[in-house]
Amino acid sequence: MTDFATPEDIAKRSNAAKEAAVAAGRELGLEITEGKVLYELFSVVVHLAPSPVVARIPTVLPHTTTLEDLARRQQQELDVAQWLHDQGTPVIAPSPLVPRKPVQRDGFSITFWPFTDEDKSSEPDYVRNSELAADLHKALRDYPGELDFLSSAEPRFVREGLDRLESQPDVVDPADLQRAKQEWQVLEPLVSDETEFQKAFPGIDLQPFHGDSPPANIFASTNGPLFSDFELVTKGPVEWDLGGLGPELEAAYNRGAAKNGLRPLDKDVLRFVNAVGAIRVMAYLSCADQLPAMVEFMKPFINQWRGTEPYVR
Repeated sequence: MTDFATPEDIAKRSNAAKEAAVAAGRELGLEITEGKVLYELFSVVVHLAPSPVVARIPTVLPHTTTLEDLARRQQQELDVAQWLHDQGTPVIAPSPLVPRKPVQRDGFSITFWPFTDEDKSSEPDYVRNSELAADLHKALRDYPGELDFLSSAEPRFVREGLDRLESQPDVVDPADLQRAKQEWQVLEPLVSDETEFQKAFPGIDLQPFHGDSPPANIFASTNGPLFSDFELVTKGPVEWDLGGLGPELEAAYNRGAAKNGLRPLDKDVLRFVNAVGAIRVMAYLSCADQLPAMVEFMKPFINQWRGTEPYVR
């Protein structure tokens, strides 16, 4: 049986992350009387009150991610968000009150963002957000920084995560795991090597993109929608950002793409990114010992994947 973290363990971890953020913020010169936890799941998000600054601290991490790896990814996020802001793109940019770099303290790596008021007057409009994602893709085409190819797919983690799940039949059904590993043998070369991807999908242009479903990461601020959470920013086919969202939202994106002079989504590439995304979801269950709620949360995704045809080429 998997040894899951208890609610007490998770509360202790969240409190340690909050205290690390408060201490780091004070060292940077911020006035902080208390840390108010705004959100916690894979990360802990803390308002460093009364300063208008929010700290984000990733706490549930793949076994392959070191603090150095995390800091590198966070620096890319900070740089991309700042560059987009400088170009006039509506984003949550890094806090201007502290240096634009991650801070490591007490085993955590922390980034700092402005406290932004949320408009809670309506539910998220994912159709509109999917159309707006094309605006983001157009803006990102000119990003001058270096990004790795499909780093958001985390191929090494997926491979090793699937291997780790072999000893956790209480988390993933062995038949599901066997199918996932067979599909990953086909998919891994395509997410690991830009040349192999281009051989498989000739003519598909590659560019910087958000990496973590921008339609789900548009923050409804009181001053309008803002793109946020570029933790998985990377380079590759834009289809990745629309993976798993279905025909209605794909059609909405295509409307936005047409307005921006961009190509429509490619059905074959969508099938590819959907397959990669499903196996990546399963691999993340190897982290369920850190966040037991993940098992129930991921079930609908696994059930949907069971109903699809295995990915073969």
